[in-house]
Amino acid sequence: MRRDILEQIKKQKELHEFLRLNPNWYRRLARDPRELRTMEIAAMNFYGRTIPQQVQKFSNGVQMANMMFHMFANMNSSSS
Repeated sequence: MRRDILEQIKKQKELHEFLRLNPNWYRRLARDPRELRTMEIAAMNFYGRTIPQQVQKFSNGVQMANMMFHMFANMNSSSS
């Protein structure tokens, strides 16, 4: 693998960890350094950093808060 690509990866801790967990990317980047952007996208998917994953995570949090609110409201009304 080219030294400049490896240094660029090492600057980003999460990307470096992804590379260590998925060694097939060493080979892919050695053959075609332009695959770096593809690897970055794969790492974002792996770590849940894409916009749809973030929206889903936020939506789940809102649903959980809504459920807790209704549960507390029901507990309050039943104890009165």
